[in-house]
Parts: sequence; structure tokens; C-alpha cells
Amino acid sequence: MSFPSDRPRRLRRTAALRALVAEHRLHPSDLVQPMFVREGIDEPRPIPAMPGQVQHTRESLRKAAAAAAQAGVGGIMIFGVPEHRHPDGRGAWDERGIAQLAIRDVAAEVGDTTVVISDVNLDEYTDHGQVGLIGNDGDVDNDATLDAYARVALAQACAGAHLVAPSGMMDGQVAAIRAGLDAAGHERVAILAYAAKYDSAFYGPFRAAVESSFTGARSTHQQDPANLREAMREVLLDVEEGADLVMVKPAGLYLDVVRRVADAVNVPVAAYQVSGEYAAIEAAAQQGMLQRERAIEESLIAIRRAGARIILTYWATEFAQRLRA
Repeated sequence: MSFPSDRPRRLRRTAALRALVAEHRLHPSDLVQPMFVREGIDEPRPIPAMPGQVQHTRESLRKAAAAAAQAGVGGIMIFGVPEHRHPDGRGAWDERGIAQLAIRDVAAEVGDTTVVISDVNLDEYTDHGQVGLIGNDGDVDNDATLDAYARVALAQACAGAHLVAPSGMMDGQVAAIRAGLDAAGHERVAILAYAAKYDSAFYGPFRAAVESSFTGARSTHQQDPANLREAMREVLLDVEEGADLVMVKPAGLYLDVVRRVADAVNVPVAAYQVSGEYAAIEAAAQQGMLQRERAIEESLIAIRRAGARIILTYWATEFAQRLRA
């Protein structure tokens, strides 16, 4: 039989051929490593729900940040875990709070060789575990929370963050933060907006990592997993308010959203491969159900193929080292 022009397997014959014609590639600079730093511990504390991840001390965080930068990772996202929490989450904007101290440490360690990103939220700092201030109706008070977010972002900018990343999904959060930063002379600090953050069951291990007291869903402010048009509305509003980058979270279960966002906006698009996605692959690999390294790579290239320019993943440093090797 003759197939003169219908043999696509020709280009799959060797690893070199496959590499030559690959449509999408991953580079260390595409990846962002989320890291946890906990107040009041003397040595790194393993996170049982996330094998291989730890709550860092300030010193171990500096070393991990240096390793990430050496591997060429594009950014480091810092999540603080405070020892004490308050109803208003005041530790989130305290200049001596754990996140601000960690941002200073990491910025001093890596300088501009990688991007220092800070999470703007209150859920790690409130004793009730919600993302903002609680109103009389028992729900998060959107407008009162905006003031707090602006204070948090300013404290993080003063500490040396290159990017601030509001993740609470409050209406108007990007505009409030942009106005607060600009008024204080931090107009060069960029905003990475969690623009389409879904109310997902896959955040469970993260909540364990930050020792959140919150249980249940965040349906009144995070996106309904059933909705795509609503997510696009959120994204476009954030861009209009001044977001320099936008993010979809989670990544793997929302690749259609990543694609739609990438086609619709003219700013860089990030996607967050969340703790539950990480834990699922690690657990399956530990049980011998799949090949760990292949599964990690496949999950990341799928996110890249969907249109994400930047991928936040707990495998960032490990995978960047593998790419370098």
C-alpha cells in the first residue's frame, strides 16, 4: 500500500525528530514555585497532605528560594503561615508579619534573578479562616475587605514583592490595590490577578498547609465550576481595573477556561496547578498506578498547550532542574 503524504509517524520516529517538531515546550522561566513559610518553627515541617512539600522556616525558605533561582524558575510565590490569628487578619499587613519578613528575606537572597510574588488575602491570617472581613449577615463584606487588601498589598510592596497577587475574588479588588499602590509611590509593582478562581474541592491540601480553620465551600465569592461566561466577565473586569497578568485556578480541570482567557486578553495568562492536583498525582505514583515523572510532565504541557504562559506548580523547582539537566 502507498501513503505518499499520509504518514505522520515519520516525524515521531526518534526523540530528536519529536523534539524538532514539538508545538509546545516548557522552560524553567515559565514556572512559578509556591512556597510556605511558617512563623514559630525551628526546622522545616513536612506537609502530610502534600508529600515532598514543607512549611519552611525563614532560613530554609531562603535556601529553597536560592535553589529555585539557580534552576531558572521564573518566580516564587510566598504564602505566610502565622502563629497567631485575629478576626480582622491584621497580621497580613503587619510589617513584621511572617509574609513580609519572608518577602524581604527572599528578595535579598535572589534579587531580580527571579520574580518574588506575594499572595494578597486574609484567609491565612483570620481566626475564622475566611478571605475577608465578616459582615453582619455572616458573609464576607466585599467593600470593607477591599481596604484591607490594599493595606496588605502595600505592606508586601514595601517588603520587596515584584508582583502582588490578590486571590480573594472580591469585586473591585484589583482597582483598590492599584489605587493604593500608586498613591504610595509603588506604581512599578505589578498585579497578578486571580481573575477566574473556582470554588474547587482541590484546595484541600493547601488549607492543611496553611493550617486554615475554614471548612466548606466559598460559593458566594469564588466562581461556580459550572460557569464559563461568568469567568470571562471576571477576567475582563480585572484587566479593565489594571491587572498586569491574569490567572485561572485550578489549572488541570479548567483547561477550557485557560484557552478562552488566553484568546480573549492581551496580558500574560497564568494557571495554578493546585495542591489537590499535585497530591492526586503524588498519591497515585506512590501506589504504582502511574509513572510519576511522565505524569508531571504531561500535566504541565497540557496547561501550556491550553494557552497558559505561566504555570504555578509545586513541582516547579524539581521540573526546572530536570529541564536543565
